[in-house]
Amino acid sequence: MQRQISAVLYGVSAILIMAIASSLIFATILRLSQLTEHSIQLLVTIISFFSLFIGGYITGRKGKEKGLLLGAFTGIIYSSIIFLYQFLGYDSIFSLKQLIFHLCYIATAMLGSVLGVNLSGGKTKES
Repeated sequence: MQRQISAVLYGVSAILIMAIASSLIFATILRLSQLTEHSIQLLVTIISFFSLFIGGYITGRKGKEKGLLLGAFTGIIYSSIIFLYQFLGYDSIFSLKQLIFHLCYIATAMLGSVLGVNLSGGKTKES
């Protein structure tokens, strides 16, 4: 149980680090160029999905079993953090479009976690 909790925390931490890093990069690009937020929206979405996949993969590698469950927890915790930030910081809830995106984020984290478990060799027999 301790390994699974640790794995989920590693995955969520990786997602948040990638999100912060990509936010800083895009903010700098937007500030120093003529690009608009609308023009890079697709790229931001792709990077978001990639971050969730990598975070799920890290969770699966660390957890070594129950990839679907660990990936779901990773995606749910990430979405909960974003929801709380939006609700407490901006006093608004998810729109239908955001809800669909976050359900897809959870599914992407689950897929990454399943691959992480399967590529790590699964649960090892401990002596």
